[in-house]
Amino acid sequence: MQRTAFITVTEVAETLGISKSHAYKIVHRLNQELKDKGFITIAGRINRRYFNEKVCYGGLDSNYEHREVN
Repeated sequence: MQRTAFITVTEVAETLGISKSHAYKIVHRLNQELKDKGFITIAGRINRRYFNEKVCYGGLDSNYEHREVN
């Protein structure tokens, strides 16, 4: 699957281990922050880089590889 510039609500929920309804609230909040800064946003999606920065994944080394935990 190709990584896009935007992360969906479903991906937010899976990444954070939360419900989709809570993920919608987070996406809405982050999109509002971006709107306040003058950016165009897409409902139900958030910029992947901004999301990663806000949830403390943005500072990881670029060689970091995400692995699923079973």
